[in-house]
Amino acid sequence: MFRMLKRIFLGEALDSARQAHETLQKRMALAIFASDALSSVAYATEEILLILVLAGSVALHYSIPIALAIGVLLAIVAVSYVQTVLAYPNGGGAYIVSRENLGLTSGLVAAAALLIDYVLTVAVSISAGVSAVISAYPGLLHYRVDLAAVFLILITLGNLRGVKESGTIFAIPSYIFIGSLTAMLATGIVRFYFLHQPLPVVTHGISPEVLGEGIETVGIFLVLRAFASGCTALTGIEAISNGVPVFKPPASRNAAITMIWMATILVSLFWGITWFAQLFHIVPSSNETVVSQIARGIFGSGPLYYLVQYSTAIILVLAANTSFNGFPRLSSILSRDGFLPRQLTALGDRLVYSNGIIILGVASWILIWLFHANPHHLIPLYAVGVFISFTLSQAGMVRHHLHDRATGHWWISAVINGLGAVSTGVVSVVIVSTKFTHGAWIVLVLIPVMVLGFLKVRDYYKTVEKELSIEELGNEYPIDSQIKHTVVIPISQMNKGTIISLMYARSISPHIKAVYVEVDPEKTKALKQDWTLYAPDISLVVIPSPTRAIVNVFLEYLDQIEWQREDDIVTVVLPEFVTRYWWQQLFHNQTALRIRTALLFKRGIVVTSVRIHLDK
Repeated sequence: MFRMLKRIFLGEALDSARQAHETLQKRMALAIFASDALSSVAYATEEILLILVLAGSVALHYSIPIALAIGVLLAIVAVSYVQTVLAYPNGGGAYIVSRENLGLTSGLVAAAALLIDYVLTVAVSISAGVSAVISAYPGLLHYRVDLAAVFLILITLGNLRGVKESGTIFAIPSYIFIGSLTAMLATGIVRFYFLHQPLPVVTHGISPEVLGEGIETVGIFLVLRAFASGCTALTGIEAISNGVPVFKPPASRNAAITMIWMATILVSLFWGITWFAQLFHIVPSSNETVVSQIARGIFGSGPLYYLVQYSTAIILVLAANTSFNGFPRLSSILSRDGFLPRQLTALGDRLVYSNGIIILGVASWILIWLFHANPHHLIPLYAVGVFISFTLSQAGMVRHHLHDRATGHWWISAVINGLGAVSTGVVSVVIVSTKFTHGAWIVLVLIPVMVLGFLKVRDYYKTVEKELSIEELGNEYPIDSQIKHTVVIPISQMNKGTIISLMYARSISPHIKAVYVEVDPEKTKALKQDWTLYAPDISLVVIPSPTRAIVNVFLEYLDQIEWQREDDIVTVVLPEFVTRYWWQQLFHNQTALRIRTALLFKRGIVVTSVRIHLDK
């Protein structure tokens, strides 16, 4: 049944040979890797205004210079990452670049920062998507967390289906979002600058908690806080550098072009939304997003308004797709290097890192649930990790160019990445200092904890490798030697299953002990009679159990066997019934399952299941 459901929701398993064909064209890759960065325009302007409005509506005009500064920073970072993409055609994420050029510790710090940011990206994107839906349908306010759960499940299933299928699913909504926002901004320019129509009066309900009219004064710290909040527009920009290998060849060139496309679209939409927010004198509201207010002012409440809202909600949810591509890939690389459990390197049926996708889904849901799917509560934690990884990655690229000098113009690339490192480093300090008391401290604590965890995992694997090594084994365990062991069989009655298990036990050892835990003395008499008839030469051990416990009594007997005999191991043979239908298993007491579970971590015990299949 599980296999059937898996095929229905995820599709048929793909052959490993198809992995080489699971590559993406630039248009498809833009939808997959840039959805996070592009979707941030839906809330980046609003995050700036939410800080500025603390000084009253008079401070809102600072949003324009702040947006211009963020746009310039975005261009610098994008050009810097183009250098990374060209230098690392096999994928040059912050972890790889930092580790190769700055050392292991820097690489692990970058990896931890990115993993945290990926989880936050999913939580923030889905929560922001829910907010867009609620802006259009306020009656759904009380179902915020439920809607987020539905969106998260759908996005997780979509990614489990594979890279190409997820790209096909997500490409159309991504381009509809770009098209609808472009149409909105173009219509606004035509209406209010060429046709000179009167500006709309944007009305909305503002909660005192969100507005906070005049509770702070305009100062450098407030402006820096607003700048730090608006820098969420840059999150996700590094995803393309992590996913270079999935581009069609020439992969590096196609990835670099896609990076330029993404940055151009992102800056244009971000500046346009910020400009119209200022033009319409929009104040952030608790029950309607800034994009919704702009769309309502330009399109009214007609179909085009709802197209903007629907496409915004969808792209915000699909923005999580960037993390669902980046998190599993980065996890697999860390796992390959021995810093995370090895299960994360395994490709699933659909040629994606299924374990990483599932872990990301679960971690994101925990955040969504804890913060009640409210993006404004999550965003203070956001962008801290990603700018730390930006800075380390660009600093690593500077050192790469200084050591490599592969081209005559290497110094130009070094200057570009150096500018990126300085810019993102300064922004990192600004973000940490302005958001520290608002939640950034959590990320700063988590990063060293995660790095320590990475190192502990590596130490564990090294210990296991050393313990299992055969280099110093010599002839201590020659393969042709015989293992001495006693076979113990727990039985409940004499039946075909018991006889089959005894036959198997005879084939592996002459030392067999059948153990019967006595609860009812009358049943013991019947068992002894059958035993004399069918297995007189095999020792039957009857252990009374006044408290009617079976599993614990059997385990205590095994401990006695280990002390009494000088065997290498004790083999426990468990007769298990396998029913024709899964629901029939409910009618059996599962004693064998309980014993097997109890013996899972017990040293010196081998458990063998003898399955007796029931046909009816």
